Amino acid sequence: MKYLNIIFLFICITGFSQTKVGTINVDYIVSLMPELETVQKEVEAYSKTLDTDLQKKVTDYKAKIEAYKAGEASFTDAQKQTKQQELVDTENDIAKFQQNGNKLIGIKRDDKMRPVYTKIGQALDKVAKAGSYTQVLTADASVVYFDDKYDLTLDVLKELGVTIPETGE
Repeated sequence: MKYLNIIFLFICITGFSQTKVGTINVDYIVSLMPELETVQKEVEAYSKTLDTDLQKKVTDYKAKIEAYKAGEASFTDAQKQTKQQELVDTENDIAKFQQNGNKLIGIKRDDKMRPVYTKIGQALDKVAKAGSYTQVLTADASVVYFDDKYDLTLDVLKELGVTIPETGE
């Protein structure tokens, strides 16, 4: 009988505790954030700086090749090997710089976007608590179905003070 009371109590508690699940489209919110333009400009400026550095390396490499070609006839075998190794090292340096450049741009973008995501997270926290949501899912490919009335995207945009563009619907 004692176990029956515990089971009945558990069923009653589970019946009264309702979960409210909402969704949010973070990509849409980010695309409307005014800070996005600033972030894009800063990342673009950083990318141009890296590109300038790359061009310097390529120019230096071309100058080394020309110097090698011009003096090749007068070089000893040891000098040729040293110069050739220097060219290979410079070529490898350029390749590594190109690979790392893309990673550095990604890191810079993430670093600049962090405050935007923090701001969205804080607004989502307020909206979710005000609406008594127990869970909020992102509205991406991993969500198979959701009811639009539980989509918090517009509420979070309002909380952030971001103007929502008119749609043709």
